Amino acid sequence: MKKWKMAISFAVFICGSGMQGQPISETPEPAGPARKPNQALIYYFGEDQTRFVKLSFLNQMWLRHTENNPGSTVFDTPQNETYDIGLRRTRIQLFGQLTEKVFFYTQIGQNNLSHISSRKQGLFFLDATADYKVAGNYLSIGSGLTGWSGLSRYASPSVGSIMTMDAPIYQQSTIDITDQFLRKLSIYAKGKVGKLDYRLALSDPMSVQNSVAQTGEIGTYAQFATEPGKAQFQGYLMYQFLESESNQTAYNVGTYLGAKSVFNIGAGFITQRDAMWHLSAGGADTLRSALRLFAVDVYYDAPLNREKGTALTAYASFSSNDYGQNYVRNVGVMNPETGTDAAGSVNGPGNAFPMMGTGEVVYGQLGYLLHKDLLGKAGTLQPYIAGQGAYFDLLADPMYMYEGGVNWLIEGHRAKVSLNYQSRPVFMANPSGEINFATRRSMVVLQFQIAV
Repeated sequence: MKKWKMAISFAVFICGSGMQGQPISETPEPAGPARKPNQALIYYFGEDQTRFVKLSFLNQMWLRHTENNPGSTVFDTPQNETYDIGLRRTRIQLFGQLTEKVFFYTQIGQNNLSHISSRKQGLFFLDATADYKVAGNYLSIGSGLTGWSGLSRYASPSVGSIMTMDAPIYQQSTIDITDQFLRKLSIYAKGKVGKLDYRLALSDPMSVQNSVAQTGEIGTYAQFATEPGKAQFQGYLMYQFLESESNQTAYNVGTYLGAKSVFNIGAGFITQRDAMWHLSAGGADTLRSALRLFAVDVYYDAPLNREKGTALTAYASFSSNDYGQNYVRNVGVMNPETGTDAAGSVNGPGNAFPMMGTGEVVYGQLGYLLHKDLLGKAGTLQPYIAGQGAYFDLLADPMYMYEGGVNWLIEGHRAKVSLNYQSRPVFMANPSGEINFATRRSMVVLQFQIAV
């Protein structure tokens, strides 16, 4: 009962002040005659401008200071703190409406290039899909390497319009274990029925053996099974009370910067039979279990004063996740460290912390867009706060991560500078094997984003 009271209090804190232009990147609006020719790199087929091919680009550059987790090392050299520069995301997208019913979407790019990365990684496909409109807006069916996934809103985030420094990565629940940067080889269906927006997908999980996100032999704690994976089923439903959001691509907007009035309630799931395994208490038997994830969330984004240009963005989510017995995964985004020594924590190296696991998770974010003339021709500001609370079966104490920052919107999402402070918990195992909260570490990131 105690943990549920903590969860409710946490969600109220994050979203309690809330409820009161189309971004670039992965959520384009359908083309139309009113679209100005200088708004995008776009080529139209025919005078009605309903068929088109569009090219876009995004780059996010990070300058960062990290207080590393205890015992962190870089190629066996101890390092208590790290200053680094990296490319968090670089993306090129080519997509378009080829016929009245056929839409295609491709995206190539690179993630997490830093001073410790393998060099000359090269670009790779993040997305490559095509879908066919079967029945107007009611049903489209498609397939490919795609972000059409289930569970929650930011399981498929539009990275160019994220309000916080990064999307809540925990919602990308199998990232780089049975997928490729959240994208999966899938057959999907999407559509709108009145105010209800839906997506359903049947995915073919990628082999765990080729993942660098899961290492080590099977043990008494669950991990993803290295046997050939069974089909994964997933879906997400949104009821859109106010304006309708585009579902042309899989990716959901972070903040509309006052361009829309949106209020959605959503629910989603992911399930896969025999996805996980662990050893019995004596180690004699291999026990298999299903992956079962469920989430509900609410999103609100609307202008407060259209004349001044002010707007509010709020989001909250609750997840109940079953990854199998005592599963916990530590994630460090663009981790600046490569390993740990004998003084290492349960978190692992660098900036990692327990982000995913069997148990319950609450998450929320709240942002306020200041008036459009705040900085004159230099744009305006958007301060925000966000946090994640998790109650994992394996950990004796709750996990709380919180962060806050400000976006300097020079030209909306096309050119913006963001400053973010994050505080994360560090967990240590005591002599009896119980895993407890020990201390906190921080990370400060300055990001410059450009997008066309």
